[in-house]
This record gives sequence, structure tokens and C-alpha cells, in this order.
Amino acid sequence: MTIEELEKKLKQGNLDSLYLLYGEETFLLESCLKKIKNLFGEIVKGINYVEIYDTNLDSLIQEIETPAFGYEKKLVIVKNVGLFKREVKKKGADFVNIRDKFIDYLESNKDTIKDTVILVFIEESVDKTKLLSIVEGSKACICNFEYQKLPNIMARLKAISKAYGVEISDINLKYFIEAVGTNMQDLINEIRKQIEYAGTGNEITKESIDLLATKQMESVIFDLTDNLGKKNIKQARIVLNNLLYSKEPIQKILITLYNHFKKLYITKLAIEQNRNVAECMDLKPNQMFLVNKYKVQSEYFTSIELKEILEKLIELDTNYKVGRIDLNVGLDAILCVYCSK
Repeated sequence: MTIEELEKKLKQGNLDSLYLLYGEETFLLESCLKKIKNLFGEIVKGINYVEIYDTNLDSLIQEIETPAFGYEKKLVIVKNVGLFKREVKKKGADFVNIRDKFIDYLESNKDTIKDTVILVFIEESVDKTKLLSIVEGSKACICNFEYQKLPNIMARLKAISKAYGVEISDINLKYFIEAVGTNMQDLINEIRKQIEYAGTGNEITKESIDLLATKQMESVIFDLTDNLGKKNIKQARIVLNNLLYSKEPIQKILITLYNHFKKLYITKLAIEQNRNVAECMDLKPNQMFLVNKYKVQSEYFTSIELKEILEKLIELDTNYKVGRIDLNVGLDAILCVYCSK
């Protein structure tokens, strides 16, 4: 089941008896979990609501079997305990025994459990295991919360804007995502800020995004590198000084700048060797739209220049650590030296 299908099902008020929710997009996962709780109704912890972690995993079967006195069903949420992982040696013998016992229990009682319990498993990832096969065979609601791709992210943000009577063009929406990043919680918080500023019947513009959006450092580093590539030292230093003024730690700026130029170097080499840029940079699905930005920006530099900049940043870090140079002065010098060539 896709995230959108699960959200639609929950919006219609339909609750399943068994859920397996896993994946990296934790904001949307937690949002769906909250909807499950709301649909379940009144929650009384310890009576009709129980959360299971590593610390109390041994009580899982007991909690399932204990009636929710005064209530029709019990909601049991099992959070990130690793029951669906194939490799469990590090967990120890006790965990293995508990897991195997639960697998046997669920396999024997899966039809009766659904009459009294709503069981929700939440995991970071799952493997093909016996437990997964049992859950799949129980007609459970299984949803992989993968990072959202750009079209999905855009569709969500447009739907939110439209619900408040505010428009945003595809061009401005892409610009907004590039500035804010792909974290769903950040995006939703930031789009609401834009909606409030625009007001019903109006449109979110590039100007309002520049004015209000809290830009991720990676986005600001893109701006800095653009100016550096164009040999615009004045604007590059303004961007750097604005980062420092916003209280971003200079060490973090150095690391982010290094990682950015490393990606540009990888992009440059991938293009020269006719290889897949996204694969070489190991981009996640929600980062694929950055490929073209890296390609365009890499054109400002030769592979030799990118290698030299990386070496200079490493040298700066070494000299800073032994007290030979101030990071602010060192970064300024690297920018000025490159732009003077």
C-alpha cells in the first residue's frame, strides 16, 4: 500500500486490525500513526493503549492477551524493536527467544487477535523474514514510508496551499523546495508561513519565498558556489558573512562547503566518464531533482579546480586544528584566491 492509499483509507475512517509501517519518511509515518490513534478513539494508557519498546518487549504477548477492561479493543503499538530484521545476533539470545515465541504465537492466533486488538508495528526497515510472511498473509496494512519524490512533494504542498485558497506556480514551488529542503516537516511548516503571508485568493511568489523562507544551509551554499563560479567575490563574501551573521557555526559551514564541492567534483568526474550522476552521488529519491543543479554548477569549474578547492579546504581544516589560522580568515582567503584566477 502506498502512503497516499493509506492516508485516503484513514481519511475515510477505515481502521485495520494489523499494521506494519516502516521507512525513512518519519514525519508522514508519525502523521498516519496519529490518525490511527484518533480513529481508535479514547485512549487510556495501560488499559486500552500500550506502547512496546525494547525494554518491555517480553510483555508483548501478555499485553495482547490482557482484555481492555471497559473497552471493545486495545491499541498496541510496537516501536522500533527490530522484530522484522533478519540479523539479530547483536540483540542477544533473550531477544531471539522472545521474537521466536511471538512468531509462533501470532501464527497460531492471528485470526482471534484481530477481534480484540489493533496491532501496529513501526520499524525503520524490514527484511524478508518468517514474521513478515505471516503479517503479509494476515491481510495486514503494510506501508513503506519512502522518501517522497519531487512530484509527490509538490502535489502535497499544492494541496495544502489550495485548501487555504492560495496558489503557487510549479516554478516557484520547485524554487521553494530547493531553498527549504526535502524534510516534510520543514516543508509543511514553511509553506504554512507562506500561505499566511500571501492570504486567501493570492499567490506565493519568489519574492515572498526569498523574504520569509528559512533556507537550509545546503541551499545557501549553492548560492555561495554560484557566485564563486561566476567570479563574483563580493556577493560570495556577502553570502558567507550572512551565514556567519545567522550564528551558523563556522566549522559546520566548512564541512558543508567541503561536502558540496565534493559532490560537484563527483558530478564532474561522472560526466567526464559518462556515468550516472545520481548513482555516483548516491542520491535518495527525494534528492533526484538536485542532479541538474549539480550538473549546471559543475560547469563553472574544471575537475582540476574542484580538486584544488577540496585540497585547500582540507588544508585549512588541518591548520585550524593546530592553531595556525582562523577559519573565517582561511575561508575568505580561499574564496578570494579562486576568484582572482
